[in-house]
Formats: sequence, C-alpha cells, structure tokens
Amino acid sequence: MKFRMPMTAIAAALAASVAMPAAAAEINATVVNGHPPVFLWVKHLTETFIPTVNKELEGTDYSFKWTEAYGGTLAAVGGELEAIEDGLAEIGAVPTVFEPTALPLQNVSYFTPFGTPDAQIVIDAVDKLHQDIPGMIGSWEKYNAEYLGGGFALDNYVLMTNFPVESMDDLKGHKIGAPGAAVNWVEGTGAVGVAGNLTTYYNDIQTGVFDGTIVFPTAAAPAKLQEVAKHILVTDFGAQYAGTLVANKEWYDDQPEVVQNALRTAAAAYTKAYIAEQTQRVEAALKQMEDGGAIITKLSDENRAKWAAALPQIADAWAKNADEQGLPGSEVLDAYIGQLKDAGVSLGRDWTQR
Repeated sequence: MKFRMPMTAIAAALAASVAMPAAAAEINATVVNGHPPVFLWVKHLTETFIPTVNKELEGTDYSFKWTEAYGGTLAAVGGELEAIEDGLAEIGAVPTVFEPTALPLQNVSYFTPFGTPDAQIVIDAVDKLHQDIPGMIGSWEKYNAEYLGGGFALDNYVLMTNFPVESMDDLKGHKIGAPGAAVNWVEGTGAVGVAGNLTTYYNDIQTGVFDGTIVFPTAAAPAKLQEVAKHILVTDFGAQYAGTLVANKEWYDDQPEVVQNALRTAAAAYTKAYIAEQTQRVEAALKQMEDGGAIITKLSDENRAKWAAALPQIADAWAKNADEQGLPGSEVLDAYIGQLKDAGVSLGRDWTQR
C-alpha cells in the first residue's frame, strides 16, 4: 500500500522550507599582535577593525567568531608574521619594523630619517608603493600573507634620554635603544645603537642597558618613559611606516568575495580611525610627559641638518642590499622619496642623492 501525502501537507512543507533561512556560516578567526592593547595599533583592532568586519557582513550568510591574541599570548613582538605564515592566526597587525630581514622593502621609511612628521603622508606613500611595485606585494606572499591595505605609521619620533642633549655631539659614548632599523639613526654620532622595543625600554633604561631611546610620543607617554628618561629632544626624525594588516593567504583565498571585501573595508576603516586618534593624542602625550616631569626641548634646524648630514648613506646601502637579493630596493627608495616630495615635504636630507 502506497502512502500519499496530501497536497496541503506538501505545500505547507515547501512553504516552511522557504521561510526558514539557511544558517549563517560562522568563520573562526584569530587576530594577533605581540603588543598589549594599550598601543593604538592594537586598540583599533578591537575598536575598529573587528566591528567593521561584523557590520559589513550583516545581512549576509557569513559571520565571524573572533579570538583576540595580544600582548604575547600567541606571538611575541616580531613573531606575528611567523604566526600568520604558519596559520596560527588568520589575521595580524604585523609590525614590519621588526622584520627588516624578511620585509626589507616595507622598512623604507626607517632608512630615510628626517622625513615628514605626518603619519598619513607616510601611510599613503607606502600603500601606493604596494599598488605600483609588484615586489611589495610579493614580499608578503613569500610568507603566505595577504596584504589587506592601509596600515599604521608611528608619530614623529623623538629622542628620550636620562641626560640632557642639545645636539648629536652630546650623544658620544652613550648607548641608545631603538627599534629595528632606527639604530642607524645614531650611526656616526658617537653613540652606540642598541636594538630594543617598547615592551622593554623602561626596564632597560632603568637598569642601565642603555641611556635613552628613540621613540614616539603616543607610546612613550602610556609607558611612562619620562620616569626613567626625562629629557625629551624633539628631533623631527619623522613619522615612520611601522606595519599593516595582513591575513594568512591560504585562508584568505578560501574565503568568499563578500568576506574578502569586508576584511579590506575594515582595514581601511582601521587606518582612518588609527590616524584620527593618533593625531589627537600626540600633543596630549607630550603634555602628559611634561606634567610628569619631562624636560622638552627642540633640536635646532641647524643641528638637525648637521645630524642628518653626519649619517652614512644608509638609504643607498639598504637599497643596494635589497637589489642584490633580487628585490626592487632602488625603485622603492626613489618612488618613496618622490612621493614625499610630491606631497610637499621638506626633507632634512634627500636620500635619493647617492
């Protein structure tokens, strides 16, 4: 005996199947950075990047379940790129300043000091390099990373020391901590550059590992560096490109277009929000440190020019080294300086003059 479902029941079943939406696919993603959330480039992962992705995906078939791994919980400072490459994290704010060997091209600003104090100009210039020069994107792909665009630049670097400095002559015999390639900024001054990072500067100065550091105000203030290095010299080393947002490329390539677009939109929103807050916080940071006992002086134009001229041709040496590795180092250097000039920047030194 055959069982026949009444037509009314069939119609009801079909209606129910149409009325019930398909369950949204939940994507698991870990976001990594080695610094703690007190720093702006981490803060805006939580406050801007993630919420923007979520908003962009509203009404789609996709959503994210986020895991935020900051402050060394998954990767130490400088270990983010490896975490992305190995698939330990899907998305990361990678500080390129700590990857001078793996990502030399992205460190161009650190080899051209005394440039612009405007972080937005720096970000725009390096982002355009990624658009115009294939080797920039290729640098990321070598490590299974997908460049999402934008990024973060650090505000105009200053010199903080536990002794007074009026010119580079006062640095002779002193040890100065600096991030990555910034150790080159004291070469030829008589000082000894020592590699370091924000997570250790306070203790390193306090314990005598070095006598001061090259740092940017919006990080120095929350770290209370004025407590151990009260002399702040505004040298106008310039704002520096320090990193960007990337995704694990294999993971990214597996995502539908709507998700890829959401990630890129969020990266742009992240950069905009980061720059806006950074701009507001620079003067406040200097005032906070001054109120906390810092003595702030400005390097004279004459001494700035003298310092810039005293440095060896670190930009050309960097470019040639990249060229020898098969990378477009000289092309990147010329294009970067050209973009700064096009933006009306008054350079402390034209590093394209070999």
